[in-house]
Amino acid sequence: MAHSAVILPDGRLHLQEGPIDIVIGLAGTRAAQAEARARATTAFTGLLAALAAELPLLRTPLAVDPPALLHPVARRMAAACWPHRRGFITPMAAVAGAVADHLCAALAETPGLTSAYINNGGDIALHLAPGATLHIGLVRSLRQAASEGMVRIASADPIRGIATSGWPGRSFSLGIADAVTVLAASAAKADAAATLIGNATNAQHPAIQRAPANSLEPDSDLGAQLVTTAVGPLPEATVAAALEAGTALAEHLLNQGHIHAALIAIGPASRVVGQARLSTSVYGSAP
Repeated sequence: MAHSAVILPDGRLHLQEGPIDIVIGLAGTRAAQAEARARATTAFTGLLAALAAELPLLRTPLAVDPPALLHPVARRMAAACWPHRRGFITPMAAVAGAVADHLCAALAETPGLTSAYINNGGDIALHLAPGATLHIGLVRSLRQAASEGMVRIASADPIRGIATSGWPGRSFSLGIADAVTVLAASAAKADAAATLIGNATNAQHPAIQRAPANSLEPDSDLGAQLVTTAVGPLPEATVAAALEAGTALAEHLLNQGHIHAALIAIGPASRVVGQARLSTSVYGSAP
């Protein structure tokens, strides 16, 4: 399958092949931007086929021994998920973030490049030269995907990855969060954590519809686990209980050093974890 590499009218680079759909924004000299586009395109070439060759291992839950993966992206996926192996997790929980990190690493050493973001369907890797900053929009719902808040990330901050998960997203979720956004040291780490927090943001109610993952996608790494397919109106107490469950896991991951902050949203209700520890500012969102 041939990949597509297109420079958009605003100068961003659009890379696409199969389910991988990436937009890269760059800042720096014109020469640096051109070189960074070339580096990213080269790193992207053949990536989907390489990951497809390792899918059996990537879809296998992590256990006692690390999987013998070959491609750098596959290894990034497993490394990001490895700290969470005591629960059910496969390397696929970090695939989008790991791809973004891989491309970011490919272009980060470009001379004259001041900043870059690699947005892989909402999972974002960041490159920030000293003194650079980036503003990233936050969403309350993956169904609407409209920015309702903003996070400002400076080069001095420890954050180089942002990921958003939730039941309306392109990947399955066991929970009922409309959106869980995680800030972490890498996009792969943020991706894995957002998946887990999204799964934990959960409750039981007749308005929540679920189905076995493999009935919707036969090759799903989640097997017969029930994933959320629809969420109707919920009582405030049910929403609060789900948010508390997600917040408890987010705080645990924060205290363990796996994440730097998280925003969890169900409808108009939300929780923020970790903001007080950051020089990064989160604003424009309701408490």
